Amino acid sequence: MDKFVLSNLDLGIIIGYFIFIMILGFYIGKKLKSADDYFLAGRSMIWPFIGISLFASNISNANLLGLAGEAYESGIAVFNYDWMAVVVLVLFAVFILPIYLKSKMFTLPEYLEKRFDQRSRLYFSALTLVGNIVIEAAAVLYAGALVVQLIFPDIPVWQIVTVLAVVAGAYTISGGLSAVIYTDAIQALLLVMGSVVITIIAYNSIGGMEGFNEVATPGTLDLIKPVDDESLPWPALIVSLPLLGFYYWTTNQFITQRILSAKSIDHGRWGVLFAGFLKLITLFIMILPGVMARKLYPNLENADLVLPTMIFDLLPQGIIGLVVAGIIAALMSSLDSTLNSASTLVTMDFVHKFKPNLNTKQLMKVGRITTVLFMVFAVLWAPQIAKFDSLFRYLQTMLSYITPPIVAVFLFGIFWKRTSSNAAFYSLLIGMATGIFIFINNVIFESIDVHFLYVVPILFVTTSMSLIIFSLYSNEISKDIEKLMWTKDSYRQETITLKNVKWYLNYRNLSIILLIITAILVYIFR
Repeated sequence: MDKFVLSNLDLGIIIGYFIFIMILGFYIGKKLKSADDYFLAGRSMIWPFIGISLFASNISNANLLGLAGEAYESGIAVFNYDWMAVVVLVLFAVFILPIYLKSKMFTLPEYLEKRFDQRSRLYFSALTLVGNIVIEAAAVLYAGALVVQLIFPDIPVWQIVTVLAVVAGAYTISGGLSAVIYTDAIQALLLVMGSVVITIIAYNSIGGMEGFNEVATPGTLDLIKPVDDESLPWPALIVSLPLLGFYYWTTNQFITQRILSAKSIDHGRWGVLFAGFLKLITLFIMILPGVMARKLYPNLENADLVLPTMIFDLLPQGIIGLVVAGIIAALMSSLDSTLNSASTLVTMDFVHKFKPNLNTKQLMKVGRITTVLFMVFAVLWAPQIAKFDSLFRYLQTMLSYITPPIVAVFLFGIFWKRTSSNAAFYSLLIGMATGIFIFINNVIFESIDVHFLYVVPILFVTTSMSLIIFSLYSNEISKDIEKLMWTKDSYRQETITLKNVKWYLNYRNLSIILLIITAILVYIFR
């Protein structure tokens, strides 16, 4: 199709959505009284909102466009990231989540200071800030600009991302994490409804199952790809995706801030498992439509525009407005989360650390000012993403070079008491230096040829070896860190407690059910 045109009805629906979200954010902002309220929603969130917010923030505009685009180009193998997320979330709920909530921390870098020292905390906080702006916020702004530019092609990308950032930033600045989570619930509903409508209409448009079989060429519906596959070789399922998933779901402030807001460990666990369940539906409403688009638009030049093309080509007036509002909702869910987590990191890991006498209102003011600054940075960087092949590839490539050292330090810190403070800090530096070296030679100069997913285990092993060597040769005496680690005793005590819990409230039973559903899906599409 050549034109993407919004009717007055569609435009009115979208504008109305923007206004409603901003009013809701300002309304919630009036009720905030403390830093706990602003940054962690008063630590009072219940599991449905936690789960929906986790899902909505993950399936951002970048992921939404990227999933359909990757499916259009290479089939459903991209779903491996989603089902692996379920496995990671279950492990997180079992082993790590209680440690986080019992520590009463505001940020994930704060855990590193409690477990190790201030150096690791500041390093990880600074790295997370860079990732939040360069990877997350900029990517979703650029993705949103792609959609808006289809409708208004004469408006420059930088102007579009500026408007989008201002709208998302407005209610985030006012309402903090509470506004983020409650608006995420609304946005997730719009997103899922819009995706379901697109899937049904696309399926009927290609002629049902007969048409689907035509586009389901050999390999298209296979999750397990050959070892020489360019997008996702099968060894990466074992050595790469679990590590990337561990970083994203368990050490990423952008995601875990919602979990830190839980009113109890049970609500945190149920919310995490609910998010895992929601991740499984992406196969049917976000990935398979990209496969169907092969029949509808066989010569589409830009795979990232698969979903917008289907929206404007297949849907009637009015419905287009609702679905585009859903796409914008996905953008808002990710962007508001990123801005809020970035402001939390700056306020609690840097400003409050060095100026502990600031009162609650002053901390909230710092958080709001920081949100504005990061909005500006994200707007300036977003247009640079056009230089990459695709949004999804951009996200995964950047994460592959940055995150493995962080994963190694957290895993060793949680499960190996001998891990020392010096080992943690110097291993982070070694891992970062190794990642920079490989990136320069692999991406910039192209003097070596290493698949970006294989960079993950290389950096993880390098950092792990450094952690072991430095720790074994350290004379450091471990402080009282039992509460910051997983232990067999705590697991046994929990087992006793769970005997008195109804089976459907026992997170272990729910975890097993979720893993069985996941295994069935993987088996069907293996």
